[in-house]
Amino acid sequence: MKRTSISEALASLEPRNGVTVCGWVRTRRDSKTFAFLELNDGSCLKNLQVIIDEGTEAWAALEGVNTGAAVSVCGDLVESLGKGQKWEVRAQAMTVFGLADPATFPLQKKRHSDEFLRTIAHLRPRTNKYGAAFRIRSEAAMAIHDYFRGQGYYYVHAPILTGSDCEGAGEMFRVTTLPVDGGPKPESGNFFENDFFGKAASLTVSGQLEAEALATGLGKVYTFGPTFRAEHSYTPRHAAEFWMVEPEAAFNDIWDNMELAEGLIQHTIKHVVEKCSDDIALFDKFVAPGLLNDLNGMIEKGCARVSYRDAVDLLQKSGKKFEYPVSFGTDLQTEHERFLAEEYFKSPVTVYDYPKGIKAFYMRMNDDNETVAAMDLLVPRIGELVGGSQREERLDRLTQRIVELGQNPEDYWWYLDLRRFGSVPHSGFGMGFERMIMLLTGISNIRDVLPFPRTTGSLEF
Repeated sequence: MKRTSISEALASLEPRNGVTVCGWVRTRRDSKTFAFLELNDGSCLKNLQVIIDEGTEAWAALEGVNTGAAVSVCGDLVESLGKGQKWEVRAQAMTVFGLADPATFPLQKKRHSDEFLRTIAHLRPRTNKYGAAFRIRSEAAMAIHDYFRGQGYYYVHAPILTGSDCEGAGEMFRVTTLPVDGGPKPESGNFFENDFFGKAASLTVSGQLEAEALATGLGKVYTFGPTFRAEHSYTPRHAAEFWMVEPEAAFNDIWDNMELAEGLIQHTIKHVVEKCSDDIALFDKFVAPGLLNDLNGMIEKGCARVSYRDAVDLLQKSGKKFEYPVSFGTDLQTEHERFLAEEYFKSPVTVYDYPKGIKAFYMRMNDDNETVAAMDLLVPRIGELVGGSQREERLDRLTQRIVELGQNPEDYWWYLDLRRFGSVPHSGFGMGFERMIMLLTGISNIRDVLPFPRTTGSLEF
């Protein structure tokens, strides 16, 4: 079917005869001799008004068409006499693809709560809010690819199935082909001997380690894919399945890493603000007043930088009472991160040189033997958006850290090989894609920026 999208129709520079538009009916209003349909096809926030006159072929097809029905309309795109719209379609013929019973269709004119809409995640993209959120999500993904391409990075794919724990947290989803009861126990004592891989396998928590390997051959790479954490977390910032953007670059140090991350944030914000102005305006008006000003401010101000030690000192001297006391050696909590970004610096801020005791084994030890070359980029409303580091390129130091954290170096033999053969200073980071969408929309719960959220006890769709 050759059709004109509603976004294209609304952007038309002149009237057009014989157009075909398709979409779902948002509202229907009837008069004695004509009817109005508001049609939306998901291509933009705005609806297209369709006028159906009595006696036309389209009029004969109107029976049963209400909110939620899917239709195709053929007619002429003409200037609208109504306020707030430039064009409308005067219909000649209409095809009804599917009706929606108004007695049971859950998306009616009234405003629904986010909690209710999560129970019908398969239908919520048809609402203004979620249609806008997922269009912004798509545009943000394109902006990320565009940024890394412009920086000379290669897009690579890390495996979803893994035998290693990148974060060392142990909160991973196990993958197995064994029977539910585990089956007979092998005489060798290796429980996984009869499993598909012959060893324990899990869903990945990060593509970082594999990206490091690829960076030693391609120079600059990034992954952008799903990751999984089996955390029993009910916070609005955590989900069991989410998407991560993870660049790795050979010959980059921690300062190069900061510049790359800060540039990514600014580029993505600027791109989405320019390309999704109507959708951003919706969130600015109904979800997070002041959002557009905040986003423009992040573009203009750029990012501040502060060492972890100085950040702790700022927090302690702030006079603000925090739920979690802060001291050197403790991890910064969301309330600390948001204070730094929202109240003190009033802009995104990169915190660097964290104590080694609160960071992962692969982060490069600083000369003080107390801190590592780690960095977190904090943003208003969210807190941590990016976490990264210069990686430990020294074989002896890396092996020592793996042992210190209670892991087996043999499980990382190939990762250690990268240090045995042509080791090079390198760095990278991970950015939670959903947190970026939360920043761009002002949506406060990660469940509402994921099309089909996977959280503790939730696997319905």
